[in-house]
Amino acid sequence: MSEQPTTRPKLKAIAPFFFVSDVTRPAGYYRDVLGFGFDRLWGGDPPCFGMPRRDGLTVMLSEVADKTLIRPNRGDDGESWDAYVRVDDADALFAEFTTRGAIVAYPPVDRDYYGNREFAVRDPDGFVIAFAHSIASGRRDA
Repeated sequence: MSEQPTTRPKLKAIAPFFFVSDVTRPAGYYRDVLGFGFDRLWGGDPPCFGMPRRDGLTVMLSEVADKTLIRPNRGDDGESWDAYVRVDDADALFAEFTTRGAIVAYPPVDRDYYGNREFAVRDPDGFVIAFAHSIASGRRDA
């Protein structure tokens, strides 16, 4: 019988991968409105791939010729998230985003049944990203 390792490999991050209609438009939105940054866009002139980053989050954007491949998630209620991001302070982040003109999918709301305060924004291609902090963290004003 082999001995089990005492530590497991650690997962460090996840990067959603979104097909987009024009990589420069959503990359600019992530930079100018959501406060992400990027060093460059790849794929020539015009570019077709980008990876905006903020803190530990990376969003991969890949331009596709076939626009039917752009399919944000939609639930039974007509909407769902394409990514869900844990943050320190959802209210402060919401204020930052709306000051810069974010496309709001819904404003901050407490989800008592799973214990988060969250809001969501939509990017130019319709992808919905929720940002949330734990209600138990006591962050109700931020």
